[in-house]
This record gives sequence, structure tokens and C-alpha cells, in this order.
Amino acid sequence: MKKRINPFYILYEILVFFPLFLISTIITAITTIVMSAIFGDTKCGYYPARWWSKFTCAIALLRVEIIGEELLDQNQSYVFVANHQSVFDIFLIYGWLPNKFKWIMKKEIKKIPLVGKACEYAGHIFLDRTNKRAAARSIELAAKKLINGISVVIFPEGTRTHDGLIGKFRRGAFLLATDIKLPLVPITIKGAYEVLPRNTFLMHPGKITMVIHKPIATESYSHDNINELINKTHEIIKEEL
Repeated sequence: MKKRINPFYILYEILVFFPLFLISTIITAITTIVMSAIFGDTKCGYYPARWWSKFTCAIALLRVEIIGEELLDQNQSYVFVANHQSVFDIFLIYGWLPNKFKWIMKKEIKKIPLVGKACEYAGHIFLDRTNKRAAARSIELAAKKLINGISVVIFPEGTRTHDGLIGKFRRGAFLLATDIKLPLVPITIKGAYEVLPRNTFLMHPGKITMVIHKPIATESYSHDNINELINKTHEIIKEEL
């Protein structure tokens, strides 16, 4: 059922949320660029964005629930895969996933003023989904970064859901995990689609939940049986929805 729009929240969104979000985004991007240039991207490319994400959820009047973070070893590198419901998935993962990580993100983000440059300085990896050879190089670059507890986060659907349902998973994240034998961690995100569906700027305050599932060992998987891993991960995330 379609949610009723609260006119008072629309005013709040226009007069309070968007100005604060814009200012905090600019400050975070500049801070990330400067600090990463001076100190490197391992720490300084991570913490400004974490603060920005928590601040964004707070001013959006969202309640956040995190389940399963005790299952993770912060000194272990992982390949995290999550369903993609909304732009708020990014804030939820950035703000509350306890492990340091790099995103594999679509190349179009690189064109966003300041934000694209900040992502580049922070060491995130841009993926050209229209070019298989370039996409393969992006995955190879990601593999080189997965050391000393640095993980990677991928949305295997490739784009946000249109209807709140989980879509088909692409193979890239799973090839990466099996090739370098890193544990793969499914993440289920709930509530973000109801807060901000695709193709609208009108938000609905509510609760968003991130469920971190038990890591899946990938030693027994290869290119020959990778579909088993994809289907298993898809089912784990879908069941929690």
C-alpha cells in the first residue's frame, strides 16, 4: 500500500534535510580528498564518510537497526554482498558496517562533482558495466586491495530495485571471492525501499535494518560450481526479507 505523504515532513525535507545534507556532503568530500592525499586512504578515506552517513540518517529522522555484527572479525578481509533497495543502503553500510572496506561502484559516480573525486582519493573502485574487459580489470584491482583486513562491498544486482523485490545477481562479486578464497558475507537490507523508493526525492521516515549473515567459506567453490554460491547467497538474503 502506498504511503501517505506528510506535508510537514516535505517542508522539513526541503528546508532542513537537503541544505544540511548538501553542506555535510561538501565538507565530507573535501575532508576526504585532503586527508587521503596527506595520510593515505586506509583510514582517512573511511572515517569522514562514516560520520557523514550517520549524520545523514540522523537528519533524515531514521531509526537504524544492525543485526549480526558480532559475526565479523575486523582483522579479516571479506567480500560483502548486499541487496540494493535505496540510496540509503549506502549510508547504512558506510555508517555501521564495522569493517574497513572499499566500494565497487558504477563509473557514473566518478562524474559527480567533489563526490567522484573523493571516492577516487578514498581508493574506491569504479566499474564500467558496459565494457567486460574494463570490468575485469576493476575486479583485479579490487583483489589487490583486499589485504590487512580491508574488505570490499558490492551490490550484485548492479542497480537499485524498482519494486522492493530482490533481483538477479551478477557473477563479479562471487568470482572475486572464489578466485582469492576470501569469505563472502551476505547482507540483507530492509526498510530502505520504503524510506526512499527509486525515482523520487520524497522520503518517508521509518526504520532501516542491516542484517549481517554468517560468512560463507569459498574454498570449495570455483568457476565450475559458482552458480551454487550465487544461489545460496541469494536465498540467504531473500529469506531475511
